[in-house]
Amino acid sequence: MTTSATTPFGRALCAMITPFTDSGTLDLDGAQRLAVHLVGEGCDGLVLSGTTGESPTTTDEEKSALVRAVREAVGERASVVAGVGSADTAHTAELALSAEKAGADGVLVVTPYYSRPPQNALEAHFRTVADTVGIPVMLYDIPGRTGTRIEPDTMIRLAEHPRITAVKDCAYDVLGTQKVLARTDLAYYAGCEEFILPLYAVGGAGYVSTVANVAPGALRAIVDAYDAGDTAGAALRQRRAAELIELMMANGLPGTVTAKALMTELGLPAGPLRAPLQPADRSTVDGLVAAYGSLAGAPA
Repeated sequence: MTTSATTPFGRALCAMITPFTDSGTLDLDGAQRLAVHLVGEGCDGLVLSGTTGESPTTTDEEKSALVRAVREAVGERASVVAGVGSADTAHTAELALSAEKAGADGVLVVTPYYSRPPQNALEAHFRTVADTVGIPVMLYDIPGRTGTRIEPDTMIRLAEHPRITAVKDCAYDVLGTQKVLARTDLAYYAGCEEFILPLYAVGGAGYVSTVANVAPGALRAIVDAYDAGDTAGAALRQRRAAELIELMMANGLPGTVTAKALMTELGLPAGPLRAPLQPADRSTVDGLVAAYGSLAGAPA
């Protein structure tokens, strides 16, 4: 794992699914095998219990057990970031402390959802969580799901906290992101795969990707090419991934559903979804398999 002040959790992070057994229980063995596979294929960080990890339907105990199992499996070869966000500040702080005790390198804290707190309340929420733990905090800005944006000015103020070091950016506001990048040292990670290269090119740290569950090498190649000075090659790799990105992330189904469907076809640990999520239909799965095949068969 290579980290720095500008890439505190690495560059290529996977928003890992949470494997379940056929009976629906947490599959810790499968999680360990998947984590080792992803790291071996180029991921230098794993984000657990995020949206893709079905965090709304896993218990607090399952979340901690998952962190411990993945930490044991990957050791220090990759960063382990635990999703701890909830709509309740006190509960979020408790989850963050539990994740730290379980061995997480950092915590991912999503904007409180449904209650739609104003910006001063958001700032207090994030500061409370950051004050609770001794590990870095990654803010998760995804207003399309939470209903509330972390406004750029709020982000700039939060950057003053010594443990608020990174952002998973799903705000679809490139100008706002550049404003924060210009005025803070926050490490910005693209949370939407179509923005991996655009964000990286203006100073982003890397990405946190659901698609990386099935195509870790293809996404890692984008940032590797850019770092090598091959900007045209990086752009080509970004475009090649677009079809799979669209089918997995923009076809009306949650990324968890499409990721688990394709992973099952590829023989990777995944297992069933927890309700209310339901499996993808056969037509969707066939389209995913075809797009994956096209990407996997593209020239290096």
